[in-house]
Amino acid sequence: MYSQHRIGVVIPAYNEENLIEDTLKSIPRYVDRIYVIDDGSTDATAEKIRGFETDLRYVNIRHESNSGVGAAITTGYRRALKDGIDIIAVMAGDNQMDPKYLPYLLDPIVWHIADYTKGNRLLNHVAKNGMPPFRSFGNSLLTYVTKMSSGYYEMIDPQNGYTAISRRALQRIDLDSVYQGYGYCNDLLAKLNVAGCKVLDVVIPAKYGKEKSKIRYSIYIFKVSWLLFKTFMWRLYMKYFVIEFHPIIIFYIFGFLLSLLGAAGGVYSFYHKVFEQGLFFVNGMLSLILFMIGLQFVLFGIIFDIQKRDRMTAHEILSRLK
Repeated sequence: MYSQHRIGVVIPAYNEENLIEDTLKSIPRYVDRIYVIDDGSTDATAEKIRGFETDLRYVNIRHESNSGVGAAITTGYRRALKDGIDIIAVMAGDNQMDPKYLPYLLDPIVWHIADYTKGNRLLNHVAKNGMPPFRSFGNSLLTYVTKMSSGYYEMIDPQNGYTAISRRALQRIDLDSVYQGYGYCNDLLAKLNVAGCKVLDVVIPAKYGKEKSKIRYSIYIFKVSWLLFKTFMWRLYMKYFVIEFHPIIIFYIFGFLLSLLGAAGGVYSFYHKVFEQGLFFVNGMLSLILFMIGLQFVLFGIIFDIQKRDRMTAHEILSRLK
């Protein structure tokens, strides 16, 4: 146990025959259960995992076909809940996540400061050491989009899979609805927001060695972008319409509609000027004004969204201190 809490670690693994043994050997002794999810590996990963079966802490679960990292992690979450684990961490099977930083993720949950903690490699240059430039740029870009999608505007590095979550928070989430692929971490953040959970970033240096990313970024960027848009709309609907009605949703709706109309009007005005020799200034200015009004509505929506989140967070902290 760790500070009177039962700790579980979920390790998703897909074709990690070269690194899975190093990962499993590195898990600290205070971890009570280690859920190794072999997500349909076709190499010797399953054989390497079986070598640890003599340690009763290890729970070996295999997916017969590759279902995605999100599916592997939710499988581990379900088993941990069934076993009565208090805090469940996630560490990749490629030995990328340094176990010496695991207490950094556990302590805020033990102290009731947070419900969900996640690593952050982008906060400063020291923490970013070792991260390839292209991956760093991609993470920074996704960070800003995920801030708006999830509602956690103080959050950085949403793609970081080194996380820990409390049993209480996990029970408040519909695990069946969590995205099954690499975008699961972005999707999970929005669900945590709707559930009223406190998320905390923890600075953990990036660690890159012999592992090779399995993400195909040319496809991944488009998939995650669409996922983030759907997640954003779902969060607004659930939080500001179903759970409680709030004018924030009106600001966003009018903002997006006016911005789209303004942008469409600008394109039409340009086409009308170039190909039909029509007037551009009047139509173009009207389209620009419409677009700017829409943008202001969106910005007001973001401001109110942040203020709403800050008030909820303060209330949660005070309730935990009572």
